[in-house]
Amino acid sequence: MKTNIIKNPRVTEKASFAAEQNVYTFDVSSSANKTEIKKAIFTLYKVKPTKVNMLTVPRKVVFSRGKIGKKGGGKKALVYLKKGDKIEFI
Repeated sequence: MKTNIIKNPRVTEKASFAAEQNVYTFDVSSSANKTEIKKAIFTLYKVKPTKVNMLTVPRKVVFSRGKIGKKGGGKKALVYLKKGDKIEFI
């Protein structure tokens, strides 16, 4: 199993509201699939996800100081947990 499947948790306002309903959001590798993400969550946080949804985040074109550039892109995963389970971010 690859060790760099889960890059980091997405800490946004929308993600923190979803965490109150036991839905956690993570940035994941672009080659990861749902079963790999479930295994990685279990090894990192010792909780078993009930469901995983995945989304592709599109790259955005940005302008800064008159120059064109590209921003972000990749994949994110929404991890659903049971009612009593919880993931703590330090």
